[in-house]
Amino acid sequence: MKNILLIDDSALLRRVISDIIQSDGRFQVKDIARDGLEGLGKLLKDRCGYDAVILDINMPKMNGLELLAEIGKEKIKIPVIMVSTLVKEGAAETIKALELGAFDFVLKPDNYAKVREEDFKNNLIGSLEAAVKLPACKCTADSQSEKEGGLKFYTDSRKIIYPKRTGTGNGKVLVALACSTGGPKALQAVIPKLPNKIGGGMIIVQHMPEGFTKSLADRLQDSSIISIKEASDGDMLVDNQIYVAKGGYQLRVKEQSGENFISLEKDPPRGGLRPCADIMYESLSGSSYDKIVCVVLTGMGADATAGIRQLKETNNVYVIAQDEPTCTVYGMPRMVAEAGLVDEVLPLDQIADAIVKATGVH
Repeated sequence: MKNILLIDDSALLRRVISDIIQSDGRFQVKDIARDGLEGLGKLLKDRCGYDAVILDINMPKMNGLELLAEIGKEKIKIPVIMVSTLVKEGAAETIKALELGAFDFVLKPDNYAKVREEDFKNNLIGSLEAAVKLPACKCTADSQSEKEGGLKFYTDSRKIIYPKRTGTGNGKVLVALACSTGGPKALQAVIPKLPNKIGGGMIIVQHMPEGFTKSLADRLQDSSIISIKEASDGDMLVDNQIYVAKGGYQLRVKEQSGENFISLEKDPPRGGLRPCADIMYESLSGSSYDKIVCVVLTGMGADATAGIRQLKETNNVYVIAQDEPTCTVYGMPRMVAEAGLVDEVLPLDQIADAIVKATGVH
């Protein structure tokens, strides 16, 4: 049975949420806390005693965002699910929480009756199911498992050879990045390190509902020197511009009169995903790009693998994947690496430099 720490300042909501969690025999609320400060004390006292945290944002003494920051400082390895009325469409608090390392977010209804409805229950239990699949807490920083972490099958020490432009010297370059769970935090570690000129355009597919990707793009822009925007239908893909795929739409790259542009359509989700990275990569297959640098960061599932495999059959492609120790969830990067599609597996803090080298900017 998985042990949950519930942190919320409302006694009524603590009771209702506890009942929901414990209605599923796989979970139990081991402890409760009435504010972030009390919750931090429990986490510091028993670092490995909980499998996940349910956390509100608005609380006295220490709010949820402040607690997330402290969890990061203390290097406490535990998935945190934000359950708050503030995690709504476009809320800056949601993006901030994800940047600070929150695993997921669930909108808490502002009506007590709705808290007991099936939609909220299903969303909460579904998020817990995903969260507790993470590796068990590493109680000591120098544990043997942590020393031995990483890609066991990727051990060669070959010299990395970055691809050159294959055209006549005026070909176009595109960076296509995919991420999911843990993505907003990972993006904040990569995008602000990029120079204002990367030698090509860049698309980011982050699994996120409609309404949130605009806030994500704005947050990234605030900390970066390269230009970043949420993608719009018909946007021309130009160099040194980053486009964040719009939540709730499938993004494809199309070509007309020698120019590449973004197409957004309300197609059905693929594998529950909209935007879906596979669809974005597939749309690039056979395109006129001289070079496509594919980057796969933290996330659950296998999105990106099938699309990159297809893309490699038609285009000059270079693939960079995030390594296991620095991933929030080692799913998407693992699948693309195990498929034999990667050229480099790197820790998060080296990926920005690798992108610049791969695009050929000096």
